Amino acid sequence: MTGRARVVTVTLGIMAGVILLFVITLWALLRVTEGGGLSGGQRVAIVEIEGTIIDTTDIVRDLKDHLDNSAVRAVVVRINSPGGVVGPTQEVYAAIRRLRKAGKPVVASLGAVAASGGYYIAAAADRIYANPGTLTGSIGVIMQLANVEGLFKKIGVDYVVVKAGEHKDIGNPARPMSPEERRILQSLLDDVHAQFIDAVAQGRHLDRAAVMAFSDGRIVSGAQARALRMVDVLGGLEDAVEGAAQLAGMPPKPRVIQPRRRFSMIDLLRNQLDLGGVAGIPTRPRLVKMPLYLMD
Repeated sequence: MTGRARVVTVTLGIMAGVILLFVITLWALLRVTEGGGLSGGQRVAIVEIEGTIIDTTDIVRDLKDHLDNSAVRAVVVRINSPGGVVGPTQEVYAAIRRLRKAGKPVVASLGAVAASGGYYIAAAADRIYANPGTLTGSIGVIMQLANVEGLFKKIGVDYVVVKAGEHKDIGNPARPMSPEERRILQSLLDDVHAQFIDAVAQGRHLDRAAVMAFSDGRIVSGAQARALRMVDVLGGLEDAVEGAAQLAGMPPKPRVIQPRRRFSMIDLLRNQLDLGGVAGIPTRPRLVKMPLYLMD
């Protein structure tokens, strides 16, 4: 090997070593930020729930990680959500209950909006903090279905359905809903609404009758929610972190594990192009059955 080749080889080896050291350091820093540190120390972890609740896989995974992390003594769930789909909302509710059962206090911090499904999740916590002007409540269930029969006739579209099962095409947008179909759907919504009321009554330690009094879908402010015992304390995120530390028997100003930041191209496009749905209605119209929404 010539002297020039030897120099190139040594240089490349040094560069590879520097890159490897950088990757290891970056990995260690991420572990410190997300995992509560490389060794020791008690912490309060923050989990964020932002936007419409549809896919909660990452949120449930984060809550599970904090359940398994011995450095995490308490969790604050920061909620900025108008609600979402029923099933995923209930999955987060159950994950919070598991944390509490394991002896780790959970505090909900309500941001600008924590309504319907957002409040459903909050009700699972040991304590709820809200700003006086937070929009919350909206304890109800909604299913919105379009009827485009008149439009189809006007443009000459014949909507053909082949089915096995009398009610398989319930919610068909190409025809009026029958009384029996309306009864079936109303029974479904009433059942899920009852589940919502039961979850709030259980989580807030309130009589079911007391919860039913404000479970008509109304929106309330944080101050009104405090008067109704829907929330415990008027305060922001920092107050919630201090409250979580107190519940866990930790000293004031605890170390905090910040929420994981995940880059999403879909979220970026939605923010740039304003593709968010309103009141549980996706921006793109669908000529199919709509899911049940716990949505403001």
